Amino acid sequence: MNSSTPGQVLPGATSTAPETAGAVLAFDVGGTDMKVGIICGEPTADGAQLSDLQRHPTPLDGERSGDTVCARIVELTRDYQARHPELAISAVGVTVPGIVDEVNGVGVFSANLGWRDYPFTATLTEALGLPVAFGHDVSMAGEAEFRIGAAVGKRDVLILVIGTGIAGAVLCDGSRVAGDGYAGEIGHAMVPAPDGGLAILESIGSAGAIARRYAEAAGQPVDGARTVLARAGAGDAAARQVWDDAVNALAFSVAQCVSILGTETVVLGGGLSMAGPALFEPLAARVDALLSFHRRPQFVHAVLGENAGLIGSALKARTLIEPATDPAKASL
Repeated sequence: MNSSTPGQVLPGATSTAPETAGAVLAFDVGGTDMKVGIICGEPTADGAQLSDLQRHPTPLDGERSGDTVCARIVELTRDYQARHPELAISAVGVTVPGIVDEVNGVGVFSANLGWRDYPFTATLTEALGLPVAFGHDVSMAGEAEFRIGAAVGKRDVLILVIGTGIAGAVLCDGSRVAGDGYAGEIGHAMVPAPDGGLAILESIGSAGAIARRYAEAAGQPVDGARTVLARAGAGDAAARQVWDDAVNALAFSVAQCVSILGTETVVLGGGLSMAGPALFEPLAARVDALLSFHRRPQFVHAVLGENAGLIGSALKARTLIEPATDPAKASL
C-alpha cells in the first residue's frame, strides 16, 4: 500500500491472492472513497474470489478530478502488480457514478465528482498498457445481481438501490437498458406527491427523504429512516404518514416499470432495504393494488452487498480477456 495516500485493507480481505494467470483488478470509485480488489476467476455471490480488498480516499480536485482519479488508479495498479508478482493482471475494471458513456469510455458528467466528458478508458488504457472496462457504478452492481446474485435466471429486472438517494438499473429481455448512459435514473422520475402535485421519487422515497420529511413534520431531527420506522411502529402518526408516503412513491415507480417494461423481479438494495418485511410487504401490496391484468413482480433482497459494484466491474473486465459465449456476458 502506498504510504503517500492512506488506505485501508477491508475486513475479511486476504493479503495475497491465489496463483493465477487470469486475474483482473477492479475499482469502484465513489464520492468519498474508492474500493479496489483483485478478482481471480469468475466472481461468485459469496465474494470468495475477491482478494486484497482495500478502500482509499477518492482524490477529488474539482474539474481536474478525472485526472487525479486516473492517476490514483494507475498508482494503485502498479502497487498491486508489485505486491503480487505471482499474478498476471490481465485487465482492469473501473466503475464511476454520474452519467456514463460506456461504449466510448467517457464520464459524461458527475455533479459530485466534478468531471465532464472525461475520457477514462483512453486515459487509463494508454497509461496502464492493459485493456480497461468502464461502467456506471449502479449499472454494474445491477449486472452483478443479474448475473450471479439475487436475479439469476430472470430476464426482466429492476434493481433499486435505496439509500440517501435512489439509483436503479433496468434489464429487459435479459439485457441491460443503457440509454446512452441516461437509463436507470429512476430516483429522478416524477411521482405523485403527498400535496397533490408531482415530485421526484428520491425526494419522498429515499432513506434521506424519510428522515428529512419526518424532521420537518415533527420539528425535531432524527438520526435516520430506521428511527422513523421505529416510531411509526410505536404509533407516531407523523412517522407513519412519512413512511406510507415513501412506500406509495416507490410503488408508483415500480408499477410504472411493470406496466411499461414488463418487470418481473424487483431487487431492493441499499440501506432502506434493511427494513426487511416492514418495507417489502407494504410495497408489494401497494404495487398489487396499482396493477390490473399485469403479472405481479417478485420482490427480492440484493445479496451482493456493498461490493456489488466492484464485482460488476470485475465481470465486465473479464469480458475483455475471455470469449463472451454467454449472451448475458456479451451485454456487459
